[in-house]
Amino acid sequence: MPEQGLSAIVLSHVPFEDLGSLQPILQERGFAIRFIDAATASFPLPETDLCHLLIVLGGPIGVYESQAYPFLVREIDCIRRRLEARKPLLGICLGAQLMAAAAGAQVYPGAHGAEIGWKPLQYAGRQHPPGWLAPLLDDGLPVFHWHGDTFDLPAGAEPLARTDLYENQAFMVDDFALALQFHPEVIADGLERWYVGHAFELAKRGISVEELRAAGIRHAPALKKAAKAFWNGWLDYIL
Repeated sequence: MPEQGLSAIVLSHVPFEDLGSLQPILQERGFAIRFIDAATASFPLPETDLCHLLIVLGGPIGVYESQAYPFLVREIDCIRRRLEARKPLLGICLGAQLMAAAAGAQVYPGAHGAEIGWKPLQYAGRQHPPGWLAPLLDDGLPVFHWHGDTFDLPAGAEPLARTDLYENQAFMVDDFALALQFHPEVIADGLERWYVGHAFELAKRGISVEELRAAGIRHAPALKKAAKAFWNGWLDYIL
């Protein structure tokens, strides 16, 4: 049964990097979802302190580019307040990097270059993986990656996932905050907007849109199924 009276605030940076497979799950659970464009928001935002869940999505800029994009300083302050209040928080890609910065860690260009495409995760924790994370750790499940930056693990955070290129792909802070460098939310149709929105980057890096699309058609349905179990498990865990 849907849980009544729940609210989610979503800080977005580009329209095509959206909630994807997470949105219908939140709606089924009775969440009222409000999207806020972080670049033009009037920080501070009291609603980001009061909502049941704050979600910070991805985008093509770097956390360290605050001189060019001053709103990043205010957005990091917003996330820091949420962490200090120990309220449910989710960051994806840029959102994860902003969480790391808000928790006092460094964010910087990755030494191994951009990680764009489909590949599986490896568990990076110190004990057994949380049950809610297990659907994304299946050996035969590639998940979607699109990032050039990486981050140090914040003090006190629990590492959760890595890949062959980058050690920090996910972390959690106690039982209320989750940062994901990768993109479990993507669906095949939605990725078409990514290919257009990131056309310049793909061309610059010599990445074939056709090959990326073909990989998405192969892997996105399995990711969507696994992500549904993951999202529901994590939401049950934090709420």
